[in-house]
Amino acid sequence: MNWEKYDPYFKPQEFVCKCCGKEEMKEELLELLYKARVESGIPFIINSGYRCEKHNKKVGGASNSAHLRGYAVDISCTNSNKRYDLLKVFMKYFKRVGLHKQFIHVDCDPSLPQDQVFFY
Repeated sequence: MNWEKYDPYFKPQEFVCKCCGKEEMKEELLELLYKARVESGIPFIINSGYRCEKHNKKVGGASNSAHLRGYAVDISCTNSNKRYDLLKVFMKYFKRVGLHKQFIHVDCDPSLPQDQVFFY
């Protein structure tokens, strides 16, 4: 994958599995994430990108998690004003958005139900 086109906003090491160091992010996700980052003007801190099955199980991820296929990221967000600003942009680009007190999950996994906003 050509990571240079996502500079200066993203680096491959932000998306690696914290367990095994593997990175298999889908280009579709990175394109949408890049567009959202440029439009928002807000730096994204990636909490979780690609996950191997072992790490996904360890963190309590769903058995069919989009993280397992490289279609998802969790972005740190603990401020309600920032959450509002990010949600406005994410809803333009992503058909699947999950909300947690500590992060916002976005994914573009075509194998999962679309037009979803869910809570953790």
